[in-house]
Amino acid sequence: MGRFSYKNKPLGLYLHIPFCVSKCGYCDFYSVTDESLQKDYVSALLRHIREYGAVCGGYTVDTVYLGGGTPSCLGPKYLGRILQEVKNKFPLSDDAEITVEMNPESTDKKVLETLKKHGVNRLSFGVQSAHDDELAAIGRIHTFEQAKQAVDLAREKGFDNISLDLMYGLPGQTQERFLDSVEQCLALGPKHLSCYGLKLEPATPMGRQAPALPDDDEQADAYLAMCEMLRKNGFEHYEISNFARPGFRSRHNLKYWDLSEYIGLGPGAHSFMNGRRFEFARDIKAYINGEDIVRDEDEVPTFQRQGEYLMVRLRTSDGVDFLDLEKRYNIDSTPYEEAFRALMGQELVAHRGTRWYLTEKGFLVSNSIINAVVEAGQPEEEQK
Repeated sequence: MGRFSYKNKPLGLYLHIPFCVSKCGYCDFYSVTDESLQKDYVSALLRHIREYGAVCGGYTVDTVYLGGGTPSCLGPKYLGRILQEVKNKFPLSDDAEITVEMNPESTDKKVLETLKKHGVNRLSFGVQSAHDDELAAIGRIHTFEQAKQAVDLAREKGFDNISLDLMYGLPGQTQERFLDSVEQCLALGPKHLSCYGLKLEPATPMGRQAPALPDDDEQADAYLAMCEMLRKNGFEHYEISNFARPGFRSRHNLKYWDLSEYIGLGPGAHSFMNGRRFEFARDIKAYINGEDIVRDEDEVPTFQRQGEYLMVRLRTSDGVDFLDLEKRYNIDSTPYEEAFRALMGQELVAHRGTRWYLTEKGFLVSNSIINAVVEAGQPEEEQK
């Protein structure tokens, strides 16, 4: 591990907390339910925080994100130790955004007081639905009443920047019921909402069961109706699945969508530094044992980097400014622009000057549009 030395260059820090009380039926994120591993895991994570803090001293960390898994299930003692070590070993900006993911069943007074004490200023609650039968169907172990109580308690403890996760396309879910969930979550006063369509991954319990889900047209109608409801309630639709009140976009997630630099620590965590991507193996025991199994990719080729830039930027409402693309990669953006112009008239893309972006209808078929745009600029030898 070399030394990184860029004076005051911004850096995001992601810490993976791979523990859950139980695994949800749809979840493909790396996590375990063995509480006996928590102590040793925290020790290993603290070691890595010290190591990476020592070589990233020239950076200024302006976002910290504890994700999972379920970080809140670690409890106040371990969370406090992790957050304190981050403050001790990394140079934090005065206005750093520090986010912790929470689940309602593991949110209590002591956890919230500890997070507040250590400078956490943003909470992200996994709510998913306002209907208990839907929650049970996807393996959630909390009720919506517990979610409301958790959010109310967080606000009571001084947290204002609160994000809620919701899912649509659940088994048997109608558009009416989903919009009711959105409305009930809006009543909790969040500053941010992340709304995802359920995707059945083959290796998950729900993926193997393959329950019937609303069809593509029904999910598209629910998505567009949700977008309209949130717009009327003052939310900006700034990324395919993310909505925020003005001034409350997730600064950490914006790093992923802008190809900014970030370090990810923990099994399964990814990093992007100095034009290189690397990740830790999804193996908690190897991580605990100090077997830092890191997949360190070679420097990402220029074409691949510009393709990645297009992919992530086109997930956002800001889209891609072709002048910025040309400046970043010293290329002619004409093939990309021609690909966009070919889609005009279908209400899938739009532009303001040199900035092109997907409409909400375009977001629904974003993968096919992004693939077509990226391929348009691909060197001929790569296309063969």
